[in-house]
Amino acid sequence: MTIRWIWAFLDRPATQFDECAEFWTAVTATTLSAKRGANSEFVTLLPDSGAPAVKMQAVPHGPRIHLDLDVEDVPTEVDRAVKLGATLVLEHPEHTVLKSPHGMIFCLTPAGTEGEIAPVVTGPEGDRSRLDQVCLDIGPSDHDEEVKFWTELTGWRWMPGSLPEYSRLTPDSKLPVKLLLQRLEQDRPTAAHLDLACTDIETTAAWHEKLGAHRVRWGTGWLVMTDPAGQEYCLTGRDPE
Repeated sequence: MTIRWIWAFLDRPATQFDECAEFWTAVTATTLSAKRGANSEFVTLLPDSGAPAVKMQAVPHGPRIHLDLDVEDVPTEVDRAVKLGATLVLEHPEHTVLKSPHGMIFCLTPAGTEGEIAPVVTGPEGDRSRLDQVCLDIGPSDHDEEVKFWTELTGWRWMPGSLPEYSRLTPDSKLPVKLLLQRLEQDRPTAAHLDLACTDIETTAAWHEKLGAHRVRWGTGWLVMTDPAGQEYCLTGRDPE
């Protein structure tokens, strides 16, 4: 599969959608597109320059993250994904919804968006950050199969991480979002969270708190936060450039 573009898709409860949209546009220095969809449930977060890479959807359930992968031939890639172990969830004229072998929702969508990656965001205190990574959280029993699936599906280069519970998938071409694969300590369906690379985690966290986020816990080089809907994300010490 050649992925032409990758989208981080933020599914947020309809009752908290406006609050979450305000938060995520602020921390990504974007503005909302016009709403679209049968129930006006979809928006794209538009940067001042560069191509967008984040979308949001108002949903009737709790918050979650899914991925949209833009490809040249959706039906062909759907067939291949199913052969690799994906489950077909929903076929739509414009996209197909699937589920990875152990529960991660993703969509295959027609190629269209390409361009320069949006610039780094500068916070009010001069700290710099970028939403650059989606981390797939995988239970230990499912880890090897799930990693194999995503590696074969994307065709991206697999590399071990700095800690044994992490590995990384990196595309050959320049795309706005990379994939981190995390082996959890307890089994649960595969899900995902966002990672933002920061020049100053503490300063960025203080800014996010003023916008409605909450601190949860520190890790080794990262800080776990929750957005206004309670969805976890991480601020990391990676270089946002």
